[in-house]
Amino acid sequence: MIRGLTKAGLGNIESDEQYITSAAQYGFGAVDLNPLSFVQTYGIGQAQHLLESNQVIIGSADLPVEWRSTDEQFREGLPNLVAMAEASAALNVNKCCTYILPSTDQPAASFMAAATKRLRLCADILDAFGIRLGLEFVGCHHLRTQWKNPFIWRVEDTLDWINTIHAPNVGLLVDSYHWHTNGLEMNELLKLKREQVVHVHINDAYDLPIEELKDGERLYPGEGVIDLSGFLKNLKTIGYNDVVAQEVLAPATELDVESRFAKSKAGFDLVFSF
Repeated sequence: MIRGLTKAGLGNIESDEQYITSAAQYGFGAVDLNPLSFVQTYGIGQAQHLLESNQVIIGSADLPVEWRSTDEQFREGLPNLVAMAEASAALNVNKCCTYILPSTDQPAASFMAAATKRLRLCADILDAFGIRLGLEFVGCHHLRTQWKNPFIWRVEDTLDWINTIHAPNVGLLVDSYHWHTNGLEMNELLKLKREQVVHVHINDAYDLPIEELKDGERLYPGEGVIDLSGFLKNLKTIGYNDVVAQEVLAPATELDVESRFAKSKAGFDLVFSF
């Protein structure tokens, strides 16, 4: 598996160049970032050089359309999705991901109907560029009641929805924190098939009842109670050998960027020793 990073938990990174070179310095082989803004900032040639010279790939991009709101807002974002997909293809990025909030202010049935059509269209656009779409289920209990109507947070419901979207390039983004807050054992990962997993996030949790764990209060890998070595081992067992990207959503701390990269490396060294 490829050790990867998102910008979450890394502090105030000044540029994508710093992000990539620091990732390489600390032994990471992938970063999640926006390919379109990256190419717009550096140009395609320099962008490719920064990645290749540091032996770093882009693990995944965020889906750049607002699919949770109105049809008008969704349509307005489609040209940006095409441009992002073109930039991704130029940089050999083959994954794009978005998260599913577990509740909504909209009526759940009509929201699902609209979101299914929108995500299918996004998947079709991405597929034309050889890009898979990963959907991230969000397990945190406090978000299940954050808005009026419950929606989706369980793995099996997300897989059912993926079957309904019915696009061959759609699968799961599996996040260790959301797996944990769903109350799932690590051995249950073995029920997944390799082709169902598009991307992976890794992070850790405080020693609290899962009902009390907040989405924005996570720990670096190896600092908490999640069996992350078991998480990685079981992903490897089902055949996943792609990017595992750290995502530590947490309150700001006094640590500088250099210390955060070092902390991230130490955590990966610990949990990858299986």
